[in-house]
Amino acid sequence: MTTNGGFQPVFCTIVPPHVLDRLAQAEDPALAGPARRTLQRDAYERTQRRLTTVVGAAAVAPLAGAEPGKPHRTLHDARHRTVLPGAKVRGEGEKPGKDATVNRAYAGLGATFELFLKAFSRDSIDGSGLPLVATVHYDRDYNNAFWNGEQMVFGDGDGEIFLDFTLPIDVIGHELAHGVTQYTANLAYFGQSGALNESVSDVFGSLIKQYTLGQTAADADWLIGAGLLAPRVTGVALRSMKEPGTAYDDDVLGKDPQPATMDDYVHTGRDNGGVHINSGIPNHAFYLAATTLGGHAWERAGQVWYDVLTGGELAEDAQFTDFATLTVKAARERFGEGEELLAVSKAWERVGVPTL
Repeated sequence: MTTNGGFQPVFCTIVPPHVLDRLAQAEDPALAGPARRTLQRDAYERTQRRLTTVVGAAAVAPLAGAEPGKPHRTLHDARHRTVLPGAKVRGEGEKPGKDATVNRAYAGLGATFELFLKAFSRDSIDGSGLPLVATVHYDRDYNNAFWNGEQMVFGDGDGEIFLDFTLPIDVIGHELAHGVTQYTANLAYFGQSGALNESVSDVFGSLIKQYTLGQTAADADWLIGAGLLAPRVTGVALRSMKEPGTAYDDDVLGKDPQPATMDDYVHTGRDNGGVHINSGIPNHAFYLAATTLGGHAWERAGQVWYDVLTGGELAEDAQFTDFATLTVKAARERFGEGEELLAVSKAWERVGVPTL
């Protein structure tokens, strides 16, 4: 359940539909084919999530003898099919095998669990020790990774545009953070509330990467999905929190459409009202607050964002102004009238989002 009394499992992918749409129109069938198949598979999975919402999601049973405060991971191999979860290939505490994709996914689930536990005292995605389930090698040339309301799924990429989706740890963290949002604020996946849903996942995905690497806000690259794009692509990542709109500029993919401020807000009916596009604005606000404060971003800016997400006051249909106002309130309540409050307030001012 969520703090708002609802349970809305949302199908959330790391690669936005507008990117795949562009790829699907490529003249080269080696690029267009996988993109079209990925779009078709995503449409099917999205429909399945809606049906789950109607009939009710199956409860995930706690593991027998599960120890609180410890991860409970299970990795499966789809073997290039689409039946979930697939064949079990690694359980909690089992030694690494020969499949690097399985090992990366296992480590990424663990890193995500550790950040939420150590930084925010949250026991897994739901706060109550939810087992973490993931499937790798999903479908053939599948150009995405997703959280389907119950588990993580990773494609291998087509090798032409996208590489293995377990390579960037922030992709793993991003998708699992959708689960945290599902169990807390349950932000509706459309328009500004959907962009906040995506942004929160980018924020915590980046924090997981920084935590794993021991980076300060100044050290971090603030890229989402660095290492995911194949060598032929002119770009560095899927998104940039530091400089939204600069992650890629490629003949096939086009130019990164993310705005950094409300001056360039994109009004569109595509991508659920631009959830992956306009998330650049709250992303940039977080980057500004975190780098102004310095140090480890999860300790102050991240704590403020977590307080808002889990505090019970954030409405499911929250707009940017609602979220921004609550971050100012959270900064004041946790840290007083100090530099944290100023940094958060200034960050939203700089991206053009008023705080009431």
